Amino acid sequence: MTQVDTPETQQGGAGLRDNGPGTRRPGDRRARIRRAIRIASRPGPWKRGPVLAALALLLGLFMLLHARIPNRIGNLGSLVETVLPWFGLFIPVLLAGALWRRSASAVAALLLPVLVWLNLFGGLLSDKSHPGSDLVVVGHNVGADNPDPAGTARDLAASGAHVLALEEITPQAKPLYEKALAEAYPYHTVQGTVGLWSKLPLSDTRPVDIEMDYGLLADTKPVDIKMAYNRALRTTVATDQGPLAVYVAHLGSARVNPRTGFWTDSRDGGAQALGRAIAAERNERVVLLGDLNGTMDDRAFADITSRMRSAQDVAGSGFGFSWPAKFPVVRIDQILVRGVEPDSSWVLPTTGSDHRPVAAGISW
Repeated sequence: MTQVDTPETQQGGAGLRDNGPGTRRPGDRRARIRRAIRIASRPGPWKRGPVLAALALLLGLFMLLHARIPNRIGNLGSLVETVLPWFGLFIPVLLAGALWRRSASAVAALLLPVLVWLNLFGGLLSDKSHPGSDLVVVGHNVGADNPDPAGTARDLAASGAHVLALEEITPQAKPLYEKALAEAYPYHTVQGTVGLWSKLPLSDTRPVDIEMDYGLLADTKPVDIKMAYNRALRTTVATDQGPLAVYVAHLGSARVNPRTGFWTDSRDGGAQALGRAIAAERNERVVLLGDLNGTMDDRAFADITSRMRSAQDVAGSGFGFSWPAKFPVVRIDQILVRGVEPDSSWVLPTTGSDHRPVAAGISW
């Protein structure tokens, strides 16, 4: 029987002719062309992340031009200035996004907010204090709801302060503070809800009207009623280097709510009145201690900051946040000076109050 040879067409395609590596099928060429087009059309590192780059530039401009944000709508400008340091937290967030997108343009754009933030707050990151001072002053909003006034007084006395200013003193707690501080501080005055204890003699003590009580019924209230709610005082401390005028103040509260925005009417009016009192002060050496319910970046305090320096800014380390006591995020308790030199500034440990005490060493 004659055997006929036929082309193999089965067994896994054994009959297909191998044209060698130099031969490419049309489908392979089309795939390579499509891949090349995709690579060529893919944006480079400078074209990636345009949204991230725009956000970085906006953040930098926002911080740079914060003083131009108007207060006409809900005191937005003051609110931004109160929390201005915290806008720096957006920088690492944007940086992480830029690295994830491998966007060179976004990384470059981040230089603007970094430089602006460092220009505004970089000086606070270093320790500017130096040893030695003629006088140590401490200010503390002791809190109307403080469950342990006597313990708070003992903690403050242990701080070694020569001058101790307290705010938010209630009628019930007043005798407790007076008793606990009597041994360490032989001189003291309480004017309404604020007081000052001193190891040095006091004179020329008087309340300061910061216009907390105003309106149609203000003039009809008896003097003793107004005095009970007085929230600022001025006195003279007799030091070895000469007289030192000391102001203690507790300005009105600030509130944030959806209807009115950042409500600061009472506080702002008090800041202006306090600024006028300090402007009229004849003593060249002045210290202001108090819960001002605002940061010194807030434009509302321009009448004060134009005449006085923050001890924390000049001689502190870090931001010196004082409120709330459990996790401070803002410094609203201030020590400001004029005519004396701050040597150091720091925040004391928590007491029974919702504020932390603040301290400063000053020299002549």
